[in-house]
Amino acid sequence: MKIYNTMSKRKEEFVPLEEGKVKMYVCGPTVYNYIHIGNARPMIVFDTFRRYMEYKGYDVNYVSNFTDVDDKIIKKAMEEGVSADEVAKRYIAECKQDMESLNVKPATTHPLATEEISGMIEMIQTLIDKGHAYAAEDGTVYYRTRSFPEYGKLSHKNIDDLEGGHRDIKVTGDYKEDPLDFVLWKPKKEGEPYWESPWCDGRPGWHIECSVMSKKYLGDEIDIHAGGEDLIFPHHENEIAQSEAANGKTFARYWMHNGFLNIDNKKMSKSLGNFFTVREVAEKYDLQVLRFFMLSAHYRSPLNFSAELMEASKNGLERILN
Repeated sequence: MKIYNTMSKRKEEFVPLEEGKVKMYVCGPTVYNYIHIGNARPMIVFDTFRRYMEYKGYDVNYVSNFTDVDDKIIKKAMEEGVSADEVAKRYIAECKQDMESLNVKPATTHPLATEEISGMIEMIQTLIDKGHAYAAEDGTVYYRTRSFPEYGKLSHKNIDDLEGGHRDIKVTGDYKEDPLDFVLWKPKKEGEPYWESPWCDGRPGWHIECSVMSKKYLGDEIDIHAGGEDLIFPHHENEIAQSEAANGKTFARYWMHNGFLNIDNKKMSKSLGNFFTVREVAEKYDLQVLRFFMLSAHYRSPLNFSAELMEASKNGLERILN
């Protein structure tokens, strides 16, 4: 069996690290609202891939996280006057309900970022000890991007062409040695959830979470890392830099990414009003129709969602069932 590997940009024969077993990590959603149909695409695509691997006789250890601490969750909690934890728990439960309706099997493990903080502090300390990270005077810890010579190997970007366009820059001050350095740990702000660390009371950056959860539940080296193509840069690129610098091993053998989902040939966005949650679709269609629709195109191709195409999928699925 061959898999298209984003890293090499070609199809490669799949050879697992351990015969008969597959270690697979798929980045899960940030839980601050109901999941939208864009979130549903990787869930359905990689659930189908996992089922195929199981059908072929592989024992698949499938790990998919929930990001349950994040700026968006905190913002939602402040708007509602409740704790960030309450928002996250509510939407994890709702997400699991939607996944069940989409016939997506639960992961072997669904780790939560907030329950893995000690591992994140440990990995950050390892990166500091190895010279790949540094603590700034305000307590922010940054990853020294240029200390990892292979940075850019997944997204095929040249480090000198990159600008520090990472989402962390907007959040933190100017204590960086280099504009490309990204955040591993950030100081708490008033009213935000925080954890104690050797550098300051604060919380982890987004990228370190997946590196740590993947290592804990699958080991230093895994077979397949997957997610939406929007995660290739910077998220997955940063994960590679962190994991390989800390563990001294290749992080993942194969990288799989699904294509974007467009709505009526436009990118989905709340401002355009073409934003649909899985729940909203469920009011009009059995969610098996949505699953069938998502699987009607190649997983790496962009997929266009429209009322006409959903009707066609509904009729197509009915024909099969009948």
